[in-house]
Amino acid sequence: MNETVKENSWLPLIVIALASFIIALDATFMNVSISQVVADLNTDVSTIQMTMSFYTLITAAFMLLSAKLQDIVGKKKLFLIGAALYGVGTFTAAVSTSSTMLFIGWAVIEGVAGALMVPATVSLVSGSYSGEKRTVALAIVGVMGAVASAVGPLFGGVMTTFFSWRYGFAVELVVVFLILIFRNRIPDFAPTESRSDLDITGAIISLIGLVLLVLGILSLSKDFNTSIVEIVLAIIILAAFAYFEIRRKRNGQVPLLDIDLFKDRNLRTGTIILLLSYLSMGGALFAVSLYLQSVLQLNAFNTGLITLPMTIGLLIFAILAPSLTSKFSHKVVMAIGCILAIAGCLFLSYQFRLDTTIYNLIPGLFILGSGLGFLMALCTDISLANIPNESQNNASGVNSTGMSLGESMGTAIIGIILILGVMGGVSHAVDVYAPDHSGDDAFKLQVLEQFQKVGNINDVKSDHTVVQIVDMIIQDAMAFVMQITAVIMGIIFILTLRLQNANVKKQ
Repeated sequence: MNETVKENSWLPLIVIALASFIIALDATFMNVSISQVVADLNTDVSTIQMTMSFYTLITAAFMLLSAKLQDIVGKKKLFLIGAALYGVGTFTAAVSTSSTMLFIGWAVIEGVAGALMVPATVSLVSGSYSGEKRTVALAIVGVMGAVASAVGPLFGGVMTTFFSWRYGFAVELVVVFLILIFRNRIPDFAPTESRSDLDITGAIISLIGLVLLVLGILSLSKDFNTSIVEIVLAIIILAAFAYFEIRRKRNGQVPLLDIDLFKDRNLRTGTIILLLSYLSMGGALFAVSLYLQSVLQLNAFNTGLITLPMTIGLLIFAILAPSLTSKFSHKVVMAIGCILAIAGCLFLSYQFRLDTTIYNLIPGLFILGSGLGFLMALCTDISLANIPNESQNNASGVNSTGMSLGESMGTAIIGIILILGVMGGVSHAVDVYAPDHSGDDAFKLQVLEQFQKVGNINDVKSDHTVVQIVDMIIQDAMAFVMQITAVIMGIIFILTLRLQNANVKKQ
């Protein structure tokens, strides 16, 4: 390390956290702007959705390679290269005149830039602070992405409703300039390996495996059979990658990913917890936003406002979490977070109806966000706690890949669960209101088709029976989503009990 960090200064953390924020914001704020982008660029919805998906895909696929490049290029230098490249990408996206130009700027350039920056944000913070300050710093960086993902719809709604979606990218460009202006406040760390140590073959294998995995996940709700084939192929290729890396290390060569890192229980378990946490948050946010826009017919701005309590809860409890570690262990605080999140999900499972108001949703969203705040704030710290300094870069890449995969999986998996919930709701509604057709699949299919044509309460208010049927389908579908999310949080709770407290470093 060439520069000594003044640990009483939080400026390096602020600069690094800004990068985490805009990278995560990029994945969500355009969700509410699709129709306007389609009109402005004279394209179609599927093309814009593909661009959004490829941003996530490219970021996740290059994560492991980026983690290794930190050792070769230097983590600060790689971070700044990523920031500069991100600025080029976001500028290109902001001035796009076609869907192709948007794809190149947003999905390709920003996707690669995000992959270069994300692992470096964790390892830079981990190497810059120690003790309680390290816990606080990692907590802030750990939840910054989650906060950005949650506030994305509101930010996108403001930009689209009052200005233009292009200003969203422009705001990110301003943040990039701030990062580059204050770059000297980020501590420098010397490279620990040479270019000859780069495992190019391993990088290619991992890249193919991760691309197939994310691609399979993203297309789950569109082409289930093809998705399963892609996911199985990805697992086989990633297993081959692991075997190749083990062989490479045994032969005395530097691996792209040191598989021995997975022997550390905290890193192994913590990465899974992060993956499932981001999956739960992203999926729940997607389902709630879809309900607010499709059923209650709210615009992008109001949808963002209603989901804001989740963001506020997430932020407040993430800030509180590090101070609680002086009295309770990391895993106790995280376990409490799981219980809060489960309570929030179960509360929300009873709130979704045709006549739901904002006041019905605020408590559950706040409690869910609060639980996730406790969980996400401490998970990165405890995941990397027992990893030696020379392996921090590799471990941060593993952690970041888990978060990125979780974000990718959330919308796709919850989307399938929502469809299953609707089908279950149709069956329940037929049993209650048309018992003579309980075993009639053709009739249920007809009800499902009619339900899909219904936009909101105004479409059905003239027919009381139809209102009751639609209301029951919505209740059952959203309840199923929230119950499955609660089950996932229950799995996370069990995983937190496997974390080790005794070896958490305080210096």
